Amino acid sequence: MKSLEELKALREQMQSKMNVRKDDNETIRVVVGMATCGIAAGARPVLNAFMEEVNKRGLNNVQVTQTGCIGVCRLEPIVEVFVPGQEKVTYVKMNAEKVPAIVAQHIVNKQVVTDYTIGAAE
Repeated sequence: MKSLEELKALREQMQSKMNVRKDDNETIRVVVGMATCGIAAGARPVLNAFMEEVNKRGLNNVQVTQTGCIGVCRLEPIVEVFVPGQEKVTYVKMNAEKVPAIVAQHIVNKQVVTDYTIGAAE
């Protein structure tokens, strides 16, 4: 940064990108719980598997992100999938081997993988 004007321009550029994501009604969000409890339970390989699977399939409408504690540590690793216009789906006791099924069935074909959801675990 050489000047305050450059910093302001960068700020405006980043804010415009954030607003595009915020108002986008077509982006599917995959959120992996990456608090200490999630990481200890194996969330990092799950996060990596989602990013690899989404990239491999070229799914440009899917955003893979991480968050802190989701609140049910005994069911970690936890993944929440947000499809616009639908209720959030929470997948629990995740591992990297389950990721391709969730991407193929839920994200691509819009069929929730009920065997991996919090409802099935409870």
